[in-house]
Amino acid sequence: MKRLPLLIVAGLCWLAAGCAHTANPRADFLKLINRPHVALSPQVQDMSGTNGIVEFHFSFAADASNRVPGILMKVADPRGIRPVVIALHGTGGTKANMLALCRKLATNGFVAVAIDGRYHGERKSGKGQDDYNAAIVRAFHGSGEHPFYYDTVWDVMRLVDYLQTRDDVDASRIGLIGISKGGIETYLAAAADPRIAVAVPCIGVESFRWALANNDWQGRIGTIQNAFDAIAKENGVTKPDSAFVQIFYDRVVPGIYSEFDGPAMLKLIAPRPLLVINSDSDSHTPLPGVIECTRAAQKVYASDKAEDHFAVIIQKNTGHQVKPESESAAIEWFVKWLKP
Repeated sequence: MKRLPLLIVAGLCWLAAGCAHTANPRADFLKLINRPHVALSPQVQDMSGTNGIVEFHFSFAADASNRVPGILMKVADPRGIRPVVIALHGTGGTKANMLALCRKLATNGFVAVAIDGRYHGERKSGKGQDDYNAAIVRAFHGSGEHPFYYDTVWDVMRLVDYLQTRDDVDASRIGLIGISKGGIETYLAAAADPRIAVAVPCIGVESFRWALANNDWQGRIGTIQNAFDAIAKENGVTKPDSAFVQIFYDRVVPGIYSEFDGPAMLKLIAPRPLLVINSDSDSHTPLPGVIECTRAAQKVYASDKAEDHFAVIIQKNTGHQVKPESESAAIEWFVKWLKP
């Protein structure tokens, strides 16, 4: 009985936070994720290409202790500089998961790039998601890291820094697409960095505030269940509720359900071209929260008289996946606006 008033207070606090006005969410977000700048120190190695596509493995320094590995693809005989599209994988995936999409993008005339997110692919030493979950637990305890979305956003911004140094990339035509975790990182990065000219977040756009308020957070938390369960156990929580998820978010991804929530961040992408791809039956991104996000963005695009720069695809009778026709629509969106 003693716990009930505390939960009520906590609930009122996060509801108030979700409604709070932030004068400059982009500046606040950049301040949160900022790391001391170091030299990029890029390293590039040729790989064997196929079907007229050449491939390169590269890496660069994101900060003093993190190098970001990636794969770059392009047609073998490019004529001058080309637009580039960056592809971000989902939880538990790697850059290898995005190579089929990258080949399609390269065939359509883009320089295509895929990188490993924090504690994924070449950036992990343990099995499965062990490193990733361990880093999230450390973040909860105040390590200063933000491995859950935010640090990869920083990596994307440093990737843009690197791409700007290449003589085969048109730095004014940079696109970004991501799947699931990568979809969240896509809209956060596009909101934070105006150098990203076109964005296509896939099955990632959501309102974390709506999910908390409606006790519909389980799907998203399930992507990092081991880390969440470890933290709950440490705190003696046997039946986590929205109030405990709020505490978790506050320490691991501060602001994700308030000033950096989907509705607030999507608005910052306007009037740049934005295609949102979600599903109607995805437990990771509950549809009512998705609608809150897209309606908020639609108002800003209309105010900017850029309605044609914003589009939404809601995949019918679909869960947490990107259908082939949606992927094709994403490629067409990049072709339309980046003009390879």
